[in-house]
Amino acid sequence: MNTIENLNTWMMTVGRCSNDPIEIVSHFCTTLVEAGVPLWRVNIGQRFANPLLIAWGVIWTPDSTESYDVTHARMLTDGYIGSSFEYVFENQRPLHKSLRGLDPEKDHSSYLEFAEKGGTDFYATFLTYGDGSQHGCTFTTRSENDFAPEHLAMIEEAKSGLSSAMEPITMRKSTRSLLRTYLGSGPSEAVWNGSIQRGERTSLQAVVMFSDLRGFTAFSETQSEQAVFEALDGYFEVVVQAVEKNGGEVLKFMGDGVLSVFPISATDDHAERCRDAANAAQNILVALASLNANRTEADKPELEIGIGINVGEVSYGNIGSQSRLDFTVLGSAVNLASRVESLTKSIGDKVLATASAAKHAPDLFTERGYHEVRGVSSRIQIFGLIRSLY
Repeated sequence: MNTIENLNTWMMTVGRCSNDPIEIVSHFCTTLVEAGVPLWRVNIGQRFANPLLIAWGVIWTPDSTESYDVTHARMLTDGYIGSSFEYVFENQRPLHKSLRGLDPEKDHSSYLEFAEKGGTDFYATFLTYGDGSQHGCTFTTRSENDFAPEHLAMIEEAKSGLSSAMEPITMRKSTRSLLRTYLGSGPSEAVWNGSIQRGERTSLQAVVMFSDLRGFTAFSETQSEQAVFEALDGYFEVVVQAVEKNGGEVLKFMGDGVLSVFPISATDDHAERCRDAANAAQNILVALASLNANRTEADKPELEIGIGINVGEVSYGNIGSQSRLDFTVLGSAVNLASRVESLTKSIGDKVLATASAAKHAPDLFTERGYHEVRGVSSRIQIFGLIRSLY
């Protein structure tokens, strides 16, 4: 066997089973270099099947190998438009381009950047996977002799092995990223591992936080569909960032409501988790005020929010029929957090908590009396987040 045949064999056996894109790309590039291909920088880009991330990839240089992610927003910028990736996908053929004598007015910024760092020649091509998806690869050299035809031939010959090794990793990453996007980190791992099947559930102690937009029904009836979705996206972004920043996890979007949990891993963790939830609520209000300032400047109606916090057991799992499942969260702690949130309309506080949550962070909450809560036989003590905190 020659070097490229050995490389393809390694990719289709060891590489395919490694589940390590860094190792795969490093081995691929170093083997080509040893075979005489004068590589300086290699980018193996992989497309995602994900509504938030559109691509990921691995960049290799002789000094390091690292991975990266690309969002949909970035794809709409000049970083992609006019790039080599756009060229090979649109024209369905490789691109071989000299980096000498570039025109700053016409050539893409990436070519100019590579040339400034000493790049002399550039080659872009793509990998095609079994599902028909295509993924871009770029190769840059600093050699004074550029890429020779035999160098490009070796790259093309080695693509089959690289595809064999990278395709299963890309498929797994896409599936797991989709699960994380729609279910959150903890539940997605359970579903991926097969530990949450139909009818099964996982229970945990947690601080539960339920947030809801005030007057959203009336808002929806007076605004365009685009305005409604734009408002929801802004509101959800505020909540998710605040929850994740404070170690919580968003479990479910319920219309204009957001259900989040701050899992309690030990009995002495209650106080810390309650403070995390309170801090998240505070962060939400601060960020929402900033969002509303921008909305007011753009002549858009402000968004009002209510937040309820409670502590207790929650259960989540897959329910449904044999052919269609839904991931849901259940438990009296969830119901009570939702009903406490509804009291924000009458009490006037934007954040309310039950005594079971407030007692663990007494310096963050102030007593708001006893109130009737639907579904609870007797009045319960309610606490509001101290206003000076936000």
